[in-house]
This record gives sequence, structure tokens and C-alpha cells, in this order.
Amino acid sequence: MEVFPLLLVLSIWWSRTWDSANADSIIHIGAIFDESAKKDDEVFRTAVGDLNQNEEILQTEKITFSVTFVDGSNPFQAVQEACELMNQGILALVSSIGCTSAGSLQSLADAMHIPHLFIQRSTAGTPRSGCGLTRSNRNDDYTLSVRPPVYLNDVILRVVTEYAWQKFIIFYDSEYDIRGIQEFLDKVSQQGMDVALQKVENNINKMITTLFDTLRIEELNRYRDTLRRAILVMNPATAKSFITEVVETNLVAFDCHWIIINEEINDVDVQELVRRSIGRLTIIRQTFPVPQNISQRCFRGNHRISSTLCDPKDPFAQNMEISNLYIYDTVLLLANAFHKKLEDRKWHSMASLSCIRKNSKPWQGGRSMLETIKKGGVSGLTGELEFGENGGNPNVHFEILGTNYGEELGRGVRKLGCWNPVTGLNGSLTDKKLENNMRGVVLRVVTVLEEPFVMVSENVLGKPKKYQGFSIDVLDALSNYLGFNYEIYVAPDHKYGSPQEDGTWNGLVGELVFKRADIGISALTITPDRENVVDFTTRYMDYSVGVLLRRAEKTVDMFACLAPFDLSLWACIAGTVLLVGLLVYLLNWLNPPRLQMGSMTSTTLYNSMWFVYGSFVQQGGEVPYTTLATRMMMGAWWLFALIVISSYTANLAAFLTITRIESSIQSLQDLSKQTDIPYGTVLDSAVYEHVRMKGMNPFERDSMYSQMWRMINRSNGSENNVLESQAGIQKVKYGNYAFVWDAAVLEYVAINDPDCSFYTIGNTVADRGYGIALQHGSPYRDVFSQRILELQQNGDMDILKHKWWPKNGQCALYSSVDTKQKGGALDIKSFAGVFCILAAGIVLSCFIAMLETWWNKRKGSRVPSKEASSLQNETTTSERRNVWPLRPCLKLGANTWRSQASSHSLHQSSQLGGPLDDP
Repeated sequence: MEVFPLLLVLSIWWSRTWDSANADSIIHIGAIFDESAKKDDEVFRTAVGDLNQNEEILQTEKITFSVTFVDGSNPFQAVQEACELMNQGILALVSSIGCTSAGSLQSLADAMHIPHLFIQRSTAGTPRSGCGLTRSNRNDDYTLSVRPPVYLNDVILRVVTEYAWQKFIIFYDSEYDIRGIQEFLDKVSQQGMDVALQKVENNINKMITTLFDTLRIEELNRYRDTLRRAILVMNPATAKSFITEVVETNLVAFDCHWIIINEEINDVDVQELVRRSIGRLTIIRQTFPVPQNISQRCFRGNHRISSTLCDPKDPFAQNMEISNLYIYDTVLLLANAFHKKLEDRKWHSMASLSCIRKNSKPWQGGRSMLETIKKGGVSGLTGELEFGENGGNPNVHFEILGTNYGEELGRGVRKLGCWNPVTGLNGSLTDKKLENNMRGVVLRVVTVLEEPFVMVSENVLGKPKKYQGFSIDVLDALSNYLGFNYEIYVAPDHKYGSPQEDGTWNGLVGELVFKRADIGISALTITPDRENVVDFTTRYMDYSVGVLLRRAEKTVDMFACLAPFDLSLWACIAGTVLLVGLLVYLLNWLNPPRLQMGSMTSTTLYNSMWFVYGSFVQQGGEVPYTTLATRMMMGAWWLFALIVISSYTANLAAFLTITRIESSIQSLQDLSKQTDIPYGTVLDSAVYEHVRMKGMNPFERDSMYSQMWRMINRSNGSENNVLESQAGIQKVKYGNYAFVWDAAVLEYVAINDPDCSFYTIGNTVADRGYGIALQHGSPYRDVFSQRILELQQNGDMDILKHKWWPKNGQCALYSSVDTKQKGGALDIKSFAGVFCILAAGIVLSCFIAMLETWWNKRKGSRVPSKEASSLQNETTTSERRNVWPLRPCLKLGANTWRSQASSHSLHQSSQLGGPLDDP
């Protein structure tokens, strides 16, 4: 710890001893360096030594100098040492310090008329901030800024605009004055960019550890998202350590893009930064022209530079700071100015100046020396060194280096462009690989099997599985257009992914979060929780929630012909037939009709019933009833029968061709209001979380979700929910269950079911969509989204949809019963009841015929006399009934009637062959 002060004292003592030995020289300059800038002193001495050996510039004169070291943050010490140098008699003052002391030296130089060549330097290689030296338009400004102004604001703004960044974070080390990029922050704020600032502490490991300890998993994921685009404004050593820490702690991945800007980055730093980083890296540094001819690298006009400074292979040259290069060129510029003054013979001798005396006068030759220095110019290690009217060096060039995206370490770096304040950016910073050409890129794709999005098409033992489906078609369309290849595998737990208790994610999303896959594709919906941890492309298909239900089974009704009328109506019709038949008989009995001669129709109750039934079934028949009352009764009955038969015929046709919708569940509202059919979804899925959030939201106006959540959350979700979608589909098919899931998946299942046993209902409003998931900050998101929009615009996406969801499928989607898609012939099931009735009538007729045959045979075996006597009695009774109605009309006498009746009776008896009874 005591070596550094001792070396400082020895160096000052040696320089002053060397100065006194050369006190007879007419060229004497003073130098003030920051006490931490030992290499500035070395280069300064090397420059003086090279020029003293060059007789073409100073001829026989030699440069003498005085060097002093100060604390850059102590302006009083800097002024005190400068006054001591002026007291020794100097022609110019060279300073390489920070901005804190530069202003004080400027005021002193202006007062004493001593040309002051200021070389701004920053602590430990941290990027510079503008010093803000006040410059007046008068001729009393004796300070010249050797280093060009700070153009970091302009360069960063141009590069960020070229990359089209809208959100990024700026990291800066503890030594950097953040006011240096205030102009840049104001401009990006006006353009609507989202910029965050974070200071990087000296103990980077502690800083990263604190982040993991204090941030929750959601906040840490958002922080990772912020790190996708970052600008590092820090010295190279801090940048290396910071990049190493964030890469090792998995805060960034290969999809990040960082910009490191610092004038003080050399070739060794570039290689080391590229080796430690992943993702895309852009490096902005100040560059200087190098002679194309290797043999001329150490020559600038008639001056030869020491090989330790101009040889790029020399270790000293490789580790030089930019301030070292400007110090060398400053000494070279002063030597050329002194040479010009000697040639013009306008030399002004040095004067010993005192800063302490009140009546001390400035140097008389100061103005002439300043003008000679300003008008001069040299070509040195930094290129052309010259001064403008404002006393600044306008010559500066920035080089923009970069890598492409990648996760391999040590990849190559190439020059992307350059920038200068005159012409601006020269070159293109666009990553051409991600525009429309990804050939050679192999992406690892994670998926979850879900019909019809992803299905296994071929599974041969020993060979990789082949997949098909709508999502695979979309992925193939992207692959064919962009040229990339992919390797696909199924998520180990066969889940889409949900947050766990420890904050991690499982399933497909977890594979992306842990960087085991590049993209994820399946029936994956875009949700806010998932977007916090992964990126999504634009939706390639709309999403809505649907319900899968089993169709009502079509039962075989043997008496479908009776379906048009209700059972009670059939009973009323049957009762009406009996009632009307009875009324017809009674009307005829009370007011017997006049029968035509030869009519054999009997007006018995049996015949009346048969006549009414025949007229009802439109079979017609003889109408023996001629009374007005009977005709009025039959007219009303025929009108009634016409209306009933017409209604039956029309209703029967409808029943045989169109099946009525019997299910009462036709919407999500209907499903939520009933409890007969239990329903559920996949546990911990996006649908489950969607219903949970809606159902538990007290501000949700629609009570449908709260009712659904009560059913789905029975027994903490274990009663009605399933672990996989296929289990839910099977549960619907073989049980009393309704499955709530993605409408697109359920429609595909309903369309392609071989038994057409499903139908779906759903919400027609699409509140989200299906998207391709990528790692946070993936460079492929924008190009994938652009291509998906192109597929949708030119109609290719609709063609892919119709491939898996045809408009004319073999099964109806929204009918709760099995309806026919096309008109067809009626089957035997529709008329089974008619045939049954006919068969029953035939069987009953045959049975009655057998009874009649048996009865007639039984009667035939009886005694004939009894049969004849019975027949005679029946005949006599029948005749009396036939004659009775004619009695009032015939007006016959008793004798005549008796004789006719007797003769008629004898005649009948003789025909039967029976004995004649006495009348």
C-alpha cells in the first residue's frame, strides 16, 4: 500500500531533476496528469523523446517539460500546481484530468494567456460525459479541447432507432455521470420509448443475489423481459463481470440483444465481451484510421513513432487508452507549432509568471502562440488532429461491431457500420438472418397432443415420431417460408403449463421458461399469466369456450304412428266414436227411419257403431238413416272426422321426417342453470383458470360463471374435472357428463366421431386466441407474427382451417339428436307400429274365425227340433218387428191380418220342414 506514494514522489523528483538539467532549452511545456493516469505520463515522455530525436521538426532545439500529478477531484490542487508550472516558465500547458478540475484550469489559462491543451479523461475507463466548459466568443479563450466532443447521445439514438427498439434498460456503473446521456433520454421520451435506468454496483454478485431474494417470481420474469434489450454504459472491466453474472444466473438467454457503448474498448476487450455473452451483442467504440501499408504504420509524415505505440502486436499498444493516444498527438502538434514559430522567427521567450501577485501580467506571447497552435494540424495516432473555431477537435469516428443471435460462446464478430458527425451512420444494422431467411437454423419445438392441433401421424419403433394437425400445418408453412428446420417433442407431463406453488411453471410453458425449447405450439391460448413468462406471436386462430354433450339416443318406438296425438286425445277420440254410435242408435230407435224396399240394413247398436267407425276412418258405407236428426248428427260427425284425420295426417308426416329437439341445453347459460348433468374441465388448465377468475370476480355482472364455478369446483375440483382432455371426451361418451373445453377441439371431435354421438354448444364471442409461444425476448416473434398475418391475409390460413373443420361434415355439430343431413326414405322403424296393429288385427280375426267355426260346429251337433223351434221363434219375432212399424199405415182389419200372418207362418214352417203349431 506504500509503494504507490513512493513511486509518485520519485517520479516527480526525477522529472524535476531532469527539467533542471535542461533549463537552458527555450522550449518548455508543463503537464498535469491525474494521479491514477500513470500511462499518460509514460506516453507523454515517450512522445517528447521521439520528437527530440527528430531533427527535422525542431532542428537543434529540444523540448523540456515539467510533469505534476494531482487529484482529479481537487480543483484547488490543480490550480496550485499549474501556477507553479507557470512560475517555471512554460509555453503551453497539457492536462489530462477530469471535468472537475478542468474548469479551474481553464479560468487560470485564460487569465495568464497560457495555451491550455485539455485532454478529457474518465476514471477507470468509464464513458465520458460532457465537461460543459464555458466558451466565450471573445479571443480570451485559451483552452483547446484535444478530444472531440462527447457524441454518445447521437450515436446511441441513431443505433436504437435503427434497431426499432421501443423498450429497453440502461445500465451504468457507479463512476459514470448519468447526466451525460440526459439529452438522449429527453429525445427517446419524446418519441414514446419506454426506458429504464439501473445503476450497477461495484459488487455485482451481491447485486444479482439481492434481486433474486427480493423479487417475486412474476417480478423476476418481468425483469428478465426488460433485460432482453439493454444498453451498457460502463467501463469494459465492469461490463465483462456484469455479463458473466447475468448469463450464469440465467437472467438472459440467447434471444437478448445488448449494446455496449464506450470509447475505451480495445480489440482485446471486444473478444472477451463476445466470449462471455450470449444472444446478440452490439459494441460501439471510437476508432482511428490505420495505414493500409504495414511498413508505414509507425510513420506520420516526417516523424517516426515509437514501435511500442504503433505496433498492434505490442502488449503496451494493445492496452493503451484513448487519452494516451491524444497525449502523444498533442505533443506532436505542439512540436509542429514550435517549429513554425522558429521558422517565422516570431518566437516569444518564456516569461516567469506569478499567479499569486495581484498585479501580475499575463504572457505577452500567449495569443500568438495560441493562434499558431489552432491553425496547425498533424496526422498522428488518432488521425487528423486540428481545431475548429470553437477550440474543439471535430474529427471523430465510431465503429459499430456486432454478432448475430446465438447461444454459443466465442462466436465471431463483424463490422456492422460506422458513424461520424458529418455523414452519420454508414452501414445497415438489421439482422438479415431474421428478416426472411432462417436457413440453417434448427428450432426445438415442444408440444402437447390435442386433436386436431397436434396428433401423432406415424410412430415407427426406432424412428422419430411424425406429427400432423392444424398447428403442425401452420408451423410447416412458417418453416417453408423462412427456411428453418425444427425438432419436435411432447412435454414430459403432457400439460400446457400453470404456475406452481414455488413460482415455477410446468408443462409446455415450463419448457420455454427453463430454455429447454425454443418455441411451443399446440392448442395453446394466449393468457396474461403466460405472457408474463413467455412471448406469443399474434393469434393464428380465435378461441372460445365450448361444451361437449352426448346426443339423445334415438329409441325405437313401435307405435310411432300414434305419436301425432297424445294418449288422452286418443282416448277422447275412442270415447267419441262410442258415444256417437250410441247416439245414432238411440235417435233411430226413438224415430225409426223409413227403409227402402229390399234394404237389408239393420239398425242395431252393433251396426250403428260399425257405421260410425267406418265413416271415421273414411271407408264410407251404406247410409240407411233418413231422419233429419240422424243426418244432422252424421254431418257433424263427418266434419269432426275430417278435421281429426287431416290433423293426424299432417302431424304424422312431420313426425316421420323431422325429429324434434328434445334437449333443453342449448347454451352456456342453460348449462349453468341446470344440475342434472354434471360438467367440468381439465384441472389447472386455461379454461379452468378462466372460469375461476370469472366466477370469483365480485364485479362480474353475468352470474353464469359463478354458477359454473360452483359445479366445477366441487370437492376442490376433483369431482367433476379430469386430468386430460381425452378423459373428458370419453366421460361424455359413456356417461352422464358435459365437458367444458376449447370449442375448436370439441367441434373436431363432434364432426369426426364415427357414431355421431356428440354435439357442441359454445360462446360465439372470441375473447382470446391461439398463438405460438416463444422464449422471452425471442428474435423470432416478430418475423413469425408477420408471416402469420400474411397467411391470414392471402387466405391460406382459411384453407388450413377447412382441412380440419370442414363445413359439410358427416355429423351435425349443434343438434342434440341424430338428424339426417340429407333427405332419405323412411325406414321400417317409422312404420313398425302400423305393422304391429295390422298383425294384431290379423291375429285377432283368425282367433275369432276359429271361435266362430268351433261354435257353429258345436251348435250343429245339437237336436234339429230344438234348432228349428229356435229358428221359428227368431223368425216370428223378426217378422213381428218388421210388421209393427207398418201397422198404422196399412189400416187392415183384424181378420185379414190374422189370415195373412197365419199363412205366412205356415209357409215358413213348411220350408223348415218342422211341425205345424196351432196358432
